[in-house]
Amino acid sequence: MTGAHRMPIFDAHFHIVDPRFPVTPNQGYVPPAFTVADYRERVRGLGVTGGAVVSGSFHGFDQSCLLDALSLLGPGFVGVTQLPATVTDDEITRLNDAGVRGIRFNIRRGGSESVDHLGTLARRVHDVAGWHTELYVDARALPELTGTIAALPAVSIDHLGLSAAGLPHLAALVDRGVRVKATGFGRVDFDVAPVLRAVADRNPHALMFGTDLPSTRAPRPFLDADVEIVTDALGPELATRVLHDNAAQFYRVR
Repeated sequence: MTGAHRMPIFDAHFHIVDPRFPVTPNQGYVPPAFTVADYRERVRGLGVTGGAVVSGSFHGFDQSCLLDALSLLGPGFVGVTQLPATVTDDEITRLNDAGVRGIRFNIRRGGSESVDHLGTLARRVHDVAGWHTELYVDARALPELTGTIAALPAVSIDHLGLSAAGLPHLAALVDRGVRVKATGFGRVDFDVAPVLRAVADRNPHALMFGTDLPSTRAPRPFLDADVEIVTDALGPELATRVLHDNAAQFYRVR
């Protein structure tokens, strides 16, 4: 993006794939390398001041790539990881001390703990370290999870819920305080701008923008113009919240 954009961005969703660390194929897919250096170069000029590195399905429960990325990215960046139900409180605390702030359940792709453990594990990481829970899920599947999700202390849903058919279910959870990542615009099957407006109208604190870099398996990867979709759809005040403030608060970054 050129000089048109001046709002700071907290990038609430991106992945680092460093070949120095283990990668497990997911459904036969192995992502290309996308290192911290690659990320910094790609977002140069976007105004990124911090963000959340998210462990992908291909990282499983291995923490090495995430922890290395956090050490390289430094202040302003936090992590979201995948953990087994057998994780100890000491390990949760160790990861928290290293900058991890959330646990992810990858319901769509797998590679994370089973959704059967969603309620108990999500509550435990919140009790131990104040973490929230992130769900990669097609919103069409939300009705069977609504009771569990609504009982959790802090939850976000990736990529605007992915599907137009699931938007009513997503909206119902927004009304109950669930956050929504304004990410993966090239993954969804609907026009993004009116959905951004609809979610922000229900709760101006709900939306959190992220680049979704390197856009693994996305039909259309992140474009710098995706930032303009947010600013054009929401206007300056709401866009500032969505691009930075909402996520910085949710991830407890000051």
